[in-house]
Amino acid sequence: MKHIVIGILVVLSVQFGVAQEEAMQDTIPDNTYREDQFYIGFTYNILQNRPSEISQNNLSNGIHLGFIRDFPINEKRNKAIGIGVGYSYNAYFHNLKAIETDTEISYQVIDGGESFKRNKYRTHVVELPIEFRWRTSTASNYKFWRVYGGFKLGYIFSGISKFVSNDEKIKFQNDDINRFQYGLTLSAGYNTWNFHVYYGLNKLFKDTTFTTDGEQFEMSIIKVGLLFYIL
Repeated sequence: MKHIVIGILVVLSVQFGVAQEEAMQDTIPDNTYREDQFYIGFTYNILQNRPSEISQNNLSNGIHLGFIRDFPINEKRNKAIGIGVGYSYNAYFHNLKAIETDTEISYQVIDGGESFKRNKYRTHVVELPIEFRWRTSTASNYKFWRVYGGFKLGYIFSGISKFVSNDEKIKFQNDDINRFQYGLTLSAGYNTWNFHVYYGLNKLFKDTTFTTDGEQFEMSIIKVGLLFYIL
């Protein structure tokens, strides 16, 4: 009986020691711990402040991916600054037809009775995201809440206008598109699923661009969707 009691005490001591060690691992900061280094996202793209006769159609979508370096700024490492680089593909389907001539680019609203297959702007963007990050994670907890707010600067290295109908096909690099874009970002969620929004602070087109009736383009971008962060 004595040996059995001793054996039980030994087992309990070992289990208690393991539990203490695990608890200490959760409370002692890991000086090398970083979070959320890669991201991929999918958004619905909205052209806001459109002229009254302009409407969107089909699914104006965006695909976003990149790398963000995480720089923790407190001992628990659950607050950080994130700085990175990314790539973004965006499509905007609408009824404003762009036409390129030798001297200028002109625009006309597609009549409601006119048949066409597709009309869109397509952009490829290099981006610089900067985030302030707050999360409930630890070095050993991979399911947690996060709120990341920040600023994103983008350069459109390819901005294409495309129109396709049964009788006509137009495709060209549209120099009226404002190459530099910037806006505010917010990502918030739990574990894998994170709501994401981008609010553009400047216009998609340059100040020299006008509609057919002389109304200046004031369109800017809002992107709403999901973002997935990966270690």
